[in-house]
Amino acid sequence: MTAEFIQPDLVPALPEMVMLAMTCLVLVVDLFLPQNKRGFTLLLAVATLALTIAAVMLVAPVTSVSSFGGTFVLDQLAVVLKIATCAVTILVFVYSRDYLVDNDIYQGEYYVLGLFATLGMMIMISAHSFLLVYLGLELLSLSLYAMIAFKRNSLSASEAAMKYFVLGAMASGLLLYGISIFYGITGTLDINEVSASVSEQMSLHPVALGFALTFIVVGLSFKLGAVPFHMWLPDIYQGSPTSVTLFIGTAPKIAGFAMAIRLLVDGLGDLQFDWSQMLTVLALASMAIGNVIAIAQTNFKRMLAYSTISHVGFILLGILAATANGYASAMFYTITYSITASVAFGVLLVLNRKGFEAENISDLSGLNDSNPWYAALLAIAMFSMAGVPPTVGFYAKLSVLQAVVQVDMIWLAVVAVLFSVIGLFYYLRVVKVMYFDQPLPEQTTSIKEALDVKVLLGANSLSLILLGVFPSGLMAYCILAFSQITGS
Repeated sequence: MTAEFIQPDLVPALPEMVMLAMTCLVLVVDLFLPQNKRGFTLLLAVATLALTIAAVMLVAPVTSVSSFGGTFVLDQLAVVLKIATCAVTILVFVYSRDYLVDNDIYQGEYYVLGLFATLGMMIMISAHSFLLVYLGLELLSLSLYAMIAFKRNSLSASEAAMKYFVLGAMASGLLLYGISIFYGITGTLDINEVSASVSEQMSLHPVALGFALTFIVVGLSFKLGAVPFHMWLPDIYQGSPTSVTLFIGTAPKIAGFAMAIRLLVDGLGDLQFDWSQMLTVLALASMAIGNVIAIAQTNFKRMLAYSTISHVGFILLGILAATANGYASAMFYTITYSITASVAFGVLLVLNRKGFEAENISDLSGLNDSNPWYAALLAIAMFSMAGVPPTVGFYAKLSVLQAVVQVDMIWLAVVAVLFSVIGLFYYLRVVKVMYFDQPLPEQTTSIKEALDVKVLLGANSLSLILLGVFPSGLMAYCILAFSQITGS
């Protein structure tokens, strides 16, 4: 008896094929470019992402479609998250250009690694098999390891890369161990088949399922940066080149959210009571530790790292609500946080100049006097992260809190509001330093401004206000994505 090969439908994977082909083209073309023509590599990388977005929109289905034996799925969730991931990566590449030039690391490898990382994120977003989730995650992680150590003459970057490599390998091992237990119990790696088998195995193997679920949640928590698996995040943010910190702090959060939805909601929905309890503890700890420790930080990148941890707590609140509104709110929060973080790190990149690294909060002193435009943009980002209306951060927090209240977890919403009030302090401290402190001598010198970066940062910041005033458009797509998954 011979096995018959069935040709898979390649159309749903068209965006990934476009991304891979164009990334290989960028890699080859960059080999023949002199250093003074390196801008062409950036243009080609941006074109790659733009073509990928066009491909996603071209193949976007009305209903969910799958391919490769059901291991790859294209639905509204995947469409929205892939477009968001590619759009944020375009911002990252453009904002990073001048920083890379000033630090003598303007090389094509930065863009090639970023594109391969984006490809890994796209695979994670559409993965409907435990194995494909893991493969996408490893492609993302390996690219990030190299990007962090990209600045070869920096000891802090090398140290950060080594820490991330060791801890990331350990977290990947824990995630893979949890996957292997589920495979041993259910006999399959397909998420749909696992979901169907778990309900049957709950009474037969409750202890094994509990262990497997715990390892899965631990692996997810590490990738998202939730407490107590956050130990890598502040060191990586601070030690990495700021252009890499910008990348790590934005797009991968979208992929981490997608991985959580695919594994917990799609695959392990029958264990929802168990993982909701775990996420409750993780969310509370993340909001508490993130907001409290951020107060004591003097390094701006390290403060944003702890800020990210607190925001991850809010994202987990939406997921643990385990309703279509909760998932949609968490998705909205994740996308808008990535857009907000791109503004904050983008301004920081602009302020960096050859011989001057703006990393500490004190480096922003009197920024309004020397560069009022960038002070205003950074202030908008800080207000959005703090959840001050009319920025999008306010609506994002409000929608998550509403989802939690709807499932009668009012006490959790109250605690989240209290920690948000604590978080106001360190966000407003940055605004106070920019507007009321005396400028440093380094900040009185002129900033080399590129028109495209200035315009893009302005549009990026404006989107934080527009999405806050008119959030219904993006939220409608988020709700539509989860109406397909939950059937509500």
